[in-house]
Amino acid sequence: MGQLTPFEPDETTRAQLASAADGVRRTSGQRIGDLTETALLRTLTDTVGFDADGRVFVITGDIPAMWLRDSTTQLTPYLRLLDGNTQIADLVEAVVRRQFGFLAHDSYANAFNDGPTGAHYDPNDVCEDPEVWEQKYEIDSLCYPVSLAHELWRRTGRAGFLDDTAHDVLRTIVAQLRAEQDHDSSPYRFERETTIPTETLARGGRGTAVGRCGLTWSGFRPSDDACTHGYNIPANLFAAQALRALAELAEKALGDQSLAADARSLSEELRRAVHTHGVVSGPDGSPIYAYEVDGLGAVLVMDDANTPSLLSLPLLAPDVIDREVWEATRAVILSPANPYWFTGTALQGIGSPHTREHRVWPIALAVEGLVGTPDDRIRLLATIAETDAGTGHVHESIDVDDPTIFTRPWFSWAESMFCELALHVAEDARTARV
Repeated sequence: MGQLTPFEPDETTRAQLASAADGVRRTSGQRIGDLTETALLRTLTDTVGFDADGRVFVITGDIPAMWLRDSTTQLTPYLRLLDGNTQIADLVEAVVRRQFGFLAHDSYANAFNDGPTGAHYDPNDVCEDPEVWEQKYEIDSLCYPVSLAHELWRRTGRAGFLDDTAHDVLRTIVAQLRAEQDHDSSPYRFERETTIPTETLARGGRGTAVGRCGLTWSGFRPSDDACTHGYNIPANLFAAQALRALAELAEKALGDQSLAADARSLSEELRRAVHTHGVVSGPDGSPIYAYEVDGLGAVLVMDDANTPSLLSLPLLAPDVIDREVWEATRAVILSPANPYWFTGTALQGIGSPHTREHRVWPIALAVEGLVGTPDDRIRLLATIAETDAGTGHVHESIDVDDPTIFTRPWFSWAESMFCELALHVAEDARTARV
């Protein structure tokens, strides 16, 4: 954690996490309960730190940078504690404040340094800002902080973090999503000297050609890979949902009726545009969501393990999706019709072009469980636990035939998703007993 002071869970937090893990042990056994408790503590103590000014910084695990997406998803299992745990509420508020600070600094970047350290994923990138780790524009980088802020406000009533900086950032988010409906007029460019096509954008950094159609453009997917086509459908639906949350914050917490109306209007524009351009015919003729389109007729049918994904839409965009279309989509993406659906002797599930073929991501397995049935959750939780190669960590991707072959020895986002699934299994059991 460098010069940062590690977060130290207090007695209340430790007791609540231990209690939650005990619930997992009762429903899923000793080992899964132990893995859950260890991961819940490790995320807090080993990825979260504070500088001398009290600002928080959350690393991803084995990469010393703070992603706007990861720093939100890493907190997911702890949000259920917001109502009665002041330390966790303070932590979430600190993360939201830092995320808004990052967006105020550069609303196109996806990952940041703890101050102007000059560290970069690639030192030769066009972006030379010493505070930016990487400037890949991904729609979800705008949406995840809004969803986290809204959850904090909704559960606790806290609104002090919605200061002038946050207010300006919320305006920027709406303006940027609108501006990128006409990407050819955007100033954003990203180029990297590389032989890997998904690590840079074509056409001098503008990305592949798109047509204006009401969707908002994204250079990169949540995997940090370049979009094949510039309109990522799950990201657009997540944006439509996040804009509803933004509108509620603007109206009820900030008293900004104009911003609220603008956000709601844009949300509806995106929802309609997805319905018009992002719903296509599936293999059996049923309407399904495409993964990406370009507004010019090109369509990509697939799904990626990273969220927002098509599979995760009931979790991230429940109020703006067509449930029947999503159900048909799920049947396609959880099958060989999805080119990133892999199956082997050890496991099967969704992978990503970000990693090699025949690698399944535990994040996708956790999402599959969370949007599935209680039996699905039990099965997939056991699968993730059984394929950790005895390391006690949840990895980025795992070979479908040999779990000892994996990427990223410590991936905190994946561990948090495992914990979220384990806690849901325990909650399912409690509900069934009532």
